[in-house]
Amino acid sequence: MYLAPLNYDRFFKKVFSELKIVKKFLEDFLDVEITEIIPFAVQHKITDSAQQVEFDYRCKIDGQYVIIDMQQWYKADIVKRFYLYHSLNTGLQLENLPFKSLSFGDGKERKIRDYSQITPVLTLIWMADDSLGYNEDYLAFSPTPEVISTFIKNDTLWKEPDMKALMEERAKMLMLLQNDKKELPFLAKNKLIYLFQRNIIRNHKITKYFRWFDFAEKTRKEDNIKDEFIEYEKDEIFAEMMRRLNKTTLPPEDWTYVTDQAEMWQRVKRYEDGVIRMGLEEGKSQGIREGKTQGLIEGKIEGKIEGKIEGKIEYETQLVLRLHKKGKNIQEIADLTDISIEKIKELITHNS
Repeated sequence: MYLAPLNYDRFFKKVFSELKIVKKFLEDFLDVEITEIIPFAVQHKITDSAQQVEFDYRCKIDGQYVIIDMQQWYKADIVKRFYLYHSLNTGLQLENLPFKSLSFGDGKERKIRDYSQITPVLTLIWMADDSLGYNEDYLAFSPTPEVISTFIKNDTLWKEPDMKALMEERAKMLMLLQNDKKELPFLAKNKLIYLFQRNIIRNHKITKYFRWFDFAEKTRKEDNIKDEFIEYEKDEIFAEMMRRLNKTTLPPEDWTYVTDQAEMWQRVKRYEDGVIRMGLEEGKSQGIREGKTQGLIEGKIEGKIEGKIEGKIEYETQLVLRLHKKGKNIQEIADLTDISIEKIKELITHNS
C-alpha cells in the first residue's frame, strides 16, 4: 500500500487538520470562493452530565458554520445523529454570540443575546459506502414550509387535465418561499448534505468535487500504488494530502491501525453477508406462508433490514467486549471500531 485510506477516520482527521485542504475541498464541493475560514474546536461538553460530542471537523466560512464528518460504514442512526449534530452546530454559536441592551426610563438596562447574529449551518456527511437508497451524487435537506411537500404529494391536483389549477397552486407555493419577513429565508440556508462517494464514482460527472472522491476511492485499495496517483502529484493540495497519507511518513502504530481496520472490515462484511442471507431466507419463508408475491417481496426487504440492524448491534457489542478483554483502552477501541466513546462505555458497563 502506497497511501493510507483517506476514508479511515484517523487519516481523514489527519488530512483535514490542514486548513488549506479543508478550504479547497469546500470551495470545490460548494462551488464558491471562500474569503475567510476559521477553524473551531471539535470536542464539546453539552449536557449537565457532561456527555461529549465530537465532530470530525468544524469551521466557519464566510458567515456560515460548517461541519464535515466522515462515515466509513453502515450505521442505523445516521439520520437522527447528524440532525442532532446539525442542531448543536447552531446551538454552539451561543459561545460567541454578542449581547445587546434594552434601555429603561429609570436609567437601567437589560442585556439580552443578539440572536440576529446567528448564522446558517451546513452539515456535510461524507458517506464512504452507504447511499441511503439514493442514486444522486449528494442530497441536501433544508427547512421549507410543510405545504410545499403537501403540494408535491397531491395526486389529485397533478392528475388535473387543466394546467391552470396546477400553475395557480405553484404560484402560491412560490409566494410562500419568497416571504422574507423576519429573516424567514434564514431557515432554508441551513442544510444537511449527504455526500455519497459510491454514487459519485459511479456517476462520474464532470465536477470539481469528483477528484476528491476518486482520490479517496483509490486510497481504499489495499494494493494501491504510486502510479495511480501521478495525476494528483501536480496539484499542490493533493500533493500535501499524499504526503500526509504516504506510508513512509506514518508511524508504525498508524499502519497497525490500517491492518486492524482492514481485518475488522473483512469480518464485518462476512458477518453482514451472513445476516443478509439469513434475513432473505426468513423473508422468503414469511412470504411463502402468506402465499402472495407481494408478501414475499416485503418479507425479503423486512428481513434484510431488520436482520442487518439487529446483527450490527450484536456485533458491535461483542467486538467492544473482545477488544476490552484484550486490554485495549476506550480510546483505542474507538479508533479501531469508529464506535463513539460514550457507546463503548455504555456497552462495557452494561456487560461487565
